[in-house]
This record gives sequence, C-alpha cells and structure tokens, in this order.
Amino acid sequence: MSFRRIRILVLLPCFAVAAIASAGEPVAQVRVAFDRDGIVATRAEGQADLATGRPVTADDPVRIASISKLVTAIGVMRLVDAGTLDLDADVSTYLGWTLRHPQFPDTPITLRLLLSHRSSLTDAAGYYATPLGEPLRTILDDPRAWDDAHAPGTHFRYTNLNFPLVAMAMERATGERFDLLMRRLVLAPLQLYACFNWESCDAATATRAVVLYRERAPVRDENRAGKPACAVVVEEGADCDLARWKAGENGALFSPQGGLRISANGLAKIGRLLLNDGEVDGVRLLQPAGVAELLRPQWTFTGDNGVTHEEDTGVGTAKAFFCRYGLAAQTLATPHAQCGDDLFGDGRAYVGHSGDAYGLRSGLWIDRERGTGVTYFATDAGTSAAGTHSAFTAVEEALAGNGDPLPQQ
Repeated sequence: MSFRRIRILVLLPCFAVAAIASAGEPVAQVRVAFDRDGIVATRAEGQADLATGRPVTADDPVRIASISKLVTAIGVMRLVDAGTLDLDADVSTYLGWTLRHPQFPDTPITLRLLLSHRSSLTDAAGYYATPLGEPLRTILDDPRAWDDAHAPGTHFRYTNLNFPLVAMAMERATGERFDLLMRRLVLAPLQLYACFNWESCDAATATRAVVLYRERAPVRDENRAGKPACAVVVEEGADCDLARWKAGENGALFSPQGGLRISANGLAKIGRLLLNDGEVDGVRLLQPAGVAELLRPQWTFTGDNGVTHEEDTGVGTAKAFFCRYGLAAQTLATPHAQCGDDLFGDGRAYVGHSGDAYGLRSGLWIDRERGTGVTYFATDAGTSAAGTHSAFTAVEEALAGNGDPLPQQ
C-alpha cells in the first residue's frame, strides 16, 4: 500500500488576519492542488466572515461565479450521453418556442452555440433579474439582446444569458427544476455538499458560506442564521413560493451562469472527474468521448473573430483574455500575439474556467497531459492589480502558481 503525502497549510495567526483585513488585500484566499488520485496540497488564508472572524477553510462553500458554467455543462453532457439532449439540434425543439436572431431568422441556434458563446446573444438587455413567475424569453424582444453584426456560429461573444437558456432547455427536456436536476445529475452522485443558489442546500451547509465583499462591504451570502428566506429573484412584495415554478419559463432563477455554491475541495473533485475522463472515486458520470467534446475548443481566436473579454469587466485590457473556448471550458496559453491567457506563465494548455463576480476571483484548471490541477478563489479581490505576465489579475497569477508549482507525475 502506498501513502500519498498531502500538505495542508492554514495561515491564521493574529498578525496574518490583521494583514488580510487591511485595505487592498483579499479577505480570504484558498488554493487546492490535486492530481488524478486526490488532493495533494491545500492552502487557506483569511476569513470566511469578517463580522465573526470565522477562518476560511477549503470545505466552505462559496459562490464560485462563472466556474458554474462548466459544472452546468457537465449536467448537459450527462443528458447528451443519455440521449435526452442533442448538442446540434435546434434548441427551439427543447424550449417549446422559436429562438432566432431577428436579423438571421434562417439560422438555428443550438446548445453547442449557446455553451460556446457563439449564439450572437449579448448581455446588454440583462440576464439574471427576471423574477419568479415571469418568462425570461421577453428579454429577447429587446434589440440590445442581439449582436446584429454577426450571425450565430460566426463570432465569439462571452454572454451570461446563454446559460439561462441552456437551463430552460434542460428543464423542458426533463420536467425537473434546474437546481434539483443538477443535484441529481452531478452534485449528489459526487457526494458534494453544493447547490445552485441556496434552495437545495441544507441549513448547515449554508451557515458555512464564504461571505463575498467589495471593499470590505458584504454583498453576498451572509448566512449566519441558515439559508436565505428566498433563494430566487421575486417581484417586490411578491411571495417566494417555488410552487409557482414552471419548467422552461425562467432559467435564470437558479443562476446556472454563476450561482453554484461549492467548496474548493468540491471543485477539486470536479477537476479530478475531468482528469479521469468522466470517472472519479469509482463513480462514472460521463463517457470519455463526452469529456473530450466538453473540453475541446469550439472557437479559437484568430485576431478578429470574437470579443476577447467579458464586456462588463474587461474593456480596455491590453491582451485578449478569452482565446480558446469549448463547451463552457476555457483553454489557456493560446499561441497568438494578441492573447494574454498564459495564466501560469509556462505556455502549457490548461483547461477549465475562470470566475469573476461580486469581488471574487476564482479558477479551476487542469493539465490533462500531466494529470494535475488546481482550484482557487479570493474574496474582495475585485480591485486586484493587473497581472505581470497575463490578462489575469495579480491575485489570480499568485494563486495559480503561489510559489508552489503543480505536482508532476
């Protein structure tokens, strides 16, 4: 029997906490390195909750932002493997109504185009604030929701709105509420204490939430008393009775684009699932071909074929942030002069996803050739300085490398 050496470092002496709480530094930072067999190193520094002084750990759930998209795509691929969904069918078949770009009405929009941000949709008309009981499809009547300059399939434009539509297709195809469907397809089989928005998590999990901050002001997940009274958007004065939910009406309710609450250790298990071609700890979720299709770049930047940053956060960056993108999976270190996606600074093709919302910066990255990976997050990192060698921020570069190269086999 061989024994794995696992290093765990929790930096929580009084002087460290005081330094972390100082302006300009993240409130909490967590980093977990792993390989195909398990976790090999853990670092946790700072506080999950400034008001109580609770130290952060790698088991605390955090709103992980856009890494949620990758986990949603794993759920999609489970339904594809089962024959319930088809990546290349007109998604209108699943939605129950016709989704078409007004300027290109003869071009079908598919799940593949939605997952790879090539649908010609934009976020300019909104994507998350449609309340319970209202149809999200009304957003699409706003001309700002569409990129009139490009037909579906011809241009990359990172758009959160794609993922509520994906969730709506999933709900209509199965008759199940998105958060409960994701629990059945992905979270429960992997024994993860995680959920999309808080409704399907238990109170004990919710009380361990990592609070998100902007300049030390809490903006999400102060859950000291348990789960929020209402986990979805409702109209002012309306009740939060989820019995009003209808399959495929409003895919934004449970935030498939960014609302997954999961721990760093939980994300490491997702990374190991992908490293092991769809199987982890004796549980197979996907077939190897499904994993390969999920991670394979569907779009590669050529200089003028896409918007290379998230439009509400990346305007003005000197180098392209997005340069290769699969089915909700980024591939890093693209060999193009305009690309700044070499987060690790070693030119290797890591695949995974980044996250950036409510002051949090996060990442989940695997090196499939070496069989290694890392996941990390930092809270109150929204004003982090630019990175030194990539279009990522300095805090992301530090957490990706952190003076501790990923283990090699």
